[in-house]
Amino acid sequence: MKLIKHPPQNTWKQILQRPSIDNTSLLEKVRAVMSEVKLQGDTAVKQFTNQFDGVALDNFVVSEKEINESVGLLTDDLKNAIQQAAANVSLFHQKQLSAVEIVETMPGIKCWRKSIGIEKVGLYIPGGTAPLFSTILMLGIPAKIAGCKEVILCSPPGKDGKLHPAILFAAQLTGITKIFKIGGVQAIAAMAYGTATVPQVYKIFGPGNQFVTCAKQLIQQEGIAIDMPAGPSEVCVMADETANAAFVAADLLSQAEHGVDSQTVMVTTSEKMMADVQEELQKQLEQLPRKEMAAKALENSTLILVNDIEEAIALVNEYAAEHLIIACSEDEAIAEKIVNAGSIFLGNYSPESVGDYASGTNHTLPTNGFAKAYSGVSVDSFVKKVTYQKLSKEGLERIGKIVELMAEAEGLDAHANAVRVRLA
Repeated sequence: MKLIKHPPQNTWKQILQRPSIDNTSLLEKVRAVMSEVKLQGDTAVKQFTNQFDGVALDNFVVSEKEINESVGLLTDDLKNAIQQAAANVSLFHQKQLSAVEIVETMPGIKCWRKSIGIEKVGLYIPGGTAPLFSTILMLGIPAKIAGCKEVILCSPPGKDGKLHPAILFAAQLTGITKIFKIGGVQAIAAMAYGTATVPQVYKIFGPGNQFVTCAKQLIQQEGIAIDMPAGPSEVCVMADETANAAFVAADLLSQAEHGVDSQTVMVTTSEKMMADVQEELQKQLEQLPRKEMAAKALENSTLILVNDIEEAIALVNEYAAEHLIIACSEDEAIAEKIVNAGSIFLGNYSPESVGDYASGTNHTLPTNGFAKAYSGVSVDSFVKKVTYQKLSKEGLERIGKIVELMAEAEGLDAHANAVRVRLA
C-alpha cells in the first residue's frame, strides 16, 4: 500500500484516484458481443457461453428439478444462515414502503403519489471468482416487496454447466423461478434485447466485472434502465487512536479479496495506527486463500495520515466511498458530517462484511465516487413513482386564473384554453 502523510488539499483528487482502465478496446469488444446477441439471440448466447465460460450448453434454462436439487446440496447451517440474512434484509426493506398520502393543495384540488413496481426486471449475479448468492437477497427481496411482476436472473455457469447450489437456493427463497445459466456481456444483452428464451426487461440490476459494467452503461444509452453506474468494489476506513489495528486490517483485506482492481483506503489521525495497520495487513494477508488477489489489490490502495478529524472528514467526503467504516471514538457525531458515502459502518464492531451479507441493509452500492450523487439499491430502485391529481369544479375555479395567466405569459394559449373551455 502507498503511505501518504499530511497531503495538501490540492493533491487529494490525485491521491484518491481509482484504478483506471483503457476503455477503448473494452468498448469495441463489448459492442461486438452485444450486437451479435441482438441479431442472433439464443444462438449467440450459446456461442459466447462456450467461448468465454468454456462450457457448451444445449439449454441454458435452469430447470425446476435443478432448483429443487440445490436444497439438498447445502448444509443445514448454511441454509439457516441464508434464511436469517433474508429475514433481516426483508424486514429492513419492508419498512421502506410508505402509505399513499393525499394532499389537498387548495380546496377542491387533491394530489398524491403512488409507487408502482417496475413490471419486468433482470438481476445479474456474478459467479466467476466467487458465486455472489448474497446479491440475490439484496436484489430479489426488494423486487418482490416493490411488486415487480416478472423477475429474471442470469448468472454464469461453472465448468460443469451448473450454477452454484447456493445461488439456486437463494433464488428459490426469494421467489425467482426464471433463472438462466448466462454470464458476462451476453447476459446483459439477452436481458436488454430479449431472445427466444430470455424475456426482455425494463431495468437491469447487479454488479459485475469491467465487461458487465460497460455493457450496462451501453444499454442505458439505448433506453434500458440500470441500477447505477458501478466500478470495482472499495472501502474506506476512518480511524483514530481508539481503533483496533487488527480490525482495520481485516476490513481492508475483506474488500481487497474481491478482485485485483478493488481499492482500499485508510484515513487516520494516528501515525502509530498507520504503522500498526501495516504490520497487521502483512500478518493477515499470509493467512488468506485469496492472498495473491488481495495483495494485487493492495497495490491500488493507500494509507493516509491527516492532522485532525475535521481534515479526515473532508478527505473522506471527497473520496465518496462505496463502504465507509468509522472506527473512531465519536463515530456517530462524525457520521453526521459525512455527506458522501454509499453505506456507513459505525464503531469497532461493525465490519463491512456484516452489511455485505446479513445486517439488513443493501450491499448494492455506488462505487467510483458516484456516492456523491447516487444512492444504494432499495425498494425505491424497483418502483416508478406516479403522481395523480383530481380537481372538483370548485377546485378548477380557484386555480383556473393562475394557470391561464402563467400559460399566457409563456405564450402557450392552448394550455390556457384547456382551463377556459371548462369554466366557460
